Amino acid sequence: MTRTTTPTPVTPTELDTAEVISRFNRAFTGREPGLLTDLVAEDCVMVGVQPAPEGARYEGRAACLEFWQTLAADRSTTFTPYEVFVAGDRAVIQWRAVFTDGEAVFGTGQETSVLGVNLMRIRAGRITEALGYAKTP
Repeated sequence: MTRTTTPTPVTPTELDTAEVISRFNRAFTGREPGLLTDLVAEDCVMVGVQPAPEGARYEGRAACLEFWQTLAADRSTTFTPYEVFVAGDRAVIQWRAVFTDGEAVFGTGQETSVLGVNLMRIRAGRITEALGYAKTP
């Protein structure tokens, strides 16, 4: 079950941010990497959850888009966002990822489940910053 929490009253900026995050999440839950194309800013910076402790850093639209589109298309990974919080140009996405090929991601050789959170920043309807954090198995 997905629970979305949005503070009230909602301003136009929050609606814009909420829609961007909704489309971002749909790209992963629906395995629709094409939904990401118009969501990423030219100056986007993304820090992934791996490798620990600091995660890989991706800079620029092309690098961030390639990473996310590859992940969204990966049939061995399932993402389930279970809470989304939007405030102005910021959003927090709490999620669970299930990797059916744990060897490729965490070296376990079996299905692996991970809880995580993304801290997102949106400007003019585009993602400018995404910081990922996860509990490792």
